[in-house]
Amino acid sequence: MRWKTGEGCAGALLLGASLAATAQDLQVPQQYLQTFEQIAATPAVMKALALLKEDDANTLADQKALVAIPSPTFKEGPRAEDYARRMKEAGLNDVKMDAAGNVCGVLPSIGKGPKLFMSAHLDTVFPQQTELSVTQKDGKLYAPGIADDARGLAAILSIARAVRGSGLRTVGEVWMCGTVGEEGLGDLKGIKEVFRQHKDIDGYIALESPTVANEEISFQAAGSNRYRITYKGPGGHSYQAFGQPSAIHALGRAIAGIAELQTPATPKTTFTVGTIAGGTSVNSIAAEATMDLDMRSNDNAELLKLEKQALQIARDAAAAENRRWGSDKMKVDIVQVGARPGGSPAPDNPVVHALWMGVKATGATPRLAGARSTEANLPISLGIPAAVVGAGGYSQGIHSRDEWFDPTNAYLGPVKALVAMLGLVGVEGASQPLLPKRAPRE
Repeated sequence: MRWKTGEGCAGALLLGASLAATAQDLQVPQQYLQTFEQIAATPAVMKALALLKEDDANTLADQKALVAIPSPTFKEGPRAEDYARRMKEAGLNDVKMDAAGNVCGVLPSIGKGPKLFMSAHLDTVFPQQTELSVTQKDGKLYAPGIADDARGLAAILSIARAVRGSGLRTVGEVWMCGTVGEEGLGDLKGIKEVFRQHKDIDGYIALESPTVANEEISFQAAGSNRYRITYKGPGGHSYQAFGQPSAIHALGRAIAGIAELQTPATPKTTFTVGTIAGGTSVNSIAAEATMDLDMRSNDNAELLKLEKQALQIARDAAAAENRRWGSDKMKVDIVQVGARPGGSPAPDNPVVHALWMGVKATGATPRLAGARSTEANLPISLGIPAAVVGAGGYSQGIHSRDEWFDPTNAYLGPVKALVAMLGLVGVEGASQPLLPKRAPRE
């Protein structure tokens, strides 16, 4: 018995010995092996997998079209509207835009099982006026945002088309969303709204830019705290008012101190001053200067320890600038602008098991990857089974204007996601859901 993702596809998986090896590697329960054997023997599933391969060119066309629509965080509207149209055309039902600006729809199902959410984010880190033309060189596609997360959005559409074209119906519900506010100061605005509206979500999969190999599954979340730190002083003429404290000098003291902080490699703990702004002219003592500080860790205790140290340095910098000039006029204002919850669950959960089997279905050898900071942070922090996988293909240079995407065998991303999805929610007439229903959250 084989998984077939297309006639003669190199990604076919011989069940039996391969599945046994998987069980040993991750201790996948026997129930999972039996369920995936049932799914693999279902003609409609085989048809859906074949359709994913046939749809590869359409998926890439969606990806190119979506990346061409500017969609900076907080300004996702035009891309969201276009994506809603594409979701309806792909066969998703009840496609709607919510109060946050997310666009969500649901696959055909009998509605008698768990609720699984799958999402990709609509926003990018690039400003509104960024040139977004797609260029091609040596088989790679170049454009800001071509992978992050235009690829995830396109993969969702391909999965929906395959389900519609094959006539599959799931036992449980599968909701698919294009979400807003994933990047930067968006602070997970979109996915927070999704989980506010839906208290009965039982599992979650994020389809992200494929900066990791197809076989990697991330199931832990790096938490992050972000602060905007602003120094304010009297300002003045650089010559006539010399001796007044400078907001930029105070900011420099803070940055220099933060740059010397030592953090552990394990659990991985990081910091960066991502942006700075301030001053009015070369011959003015700055009255105001601001920095945005990002801190992350796989361990909440380490994150809080780093935060305490960094914020104390920020306060001390204002005091040091005042001492330098015998003043009390330099003030510092510290405002939290982002808080992503983290979590370090064990891999022994249904979503990780199902994605493990999905990767096996592509012919690859699955492996567990390190923590990431994505929309999966929220469900992971809530104890809901969740994981992040690449959406197919391979990319590098994300968050830069040199971002590129290699579409070689990119359809295998949707393949692994579809296989995992079907295992989790069940296939009408073929298998029961592996994802347990949870009591709705308060």
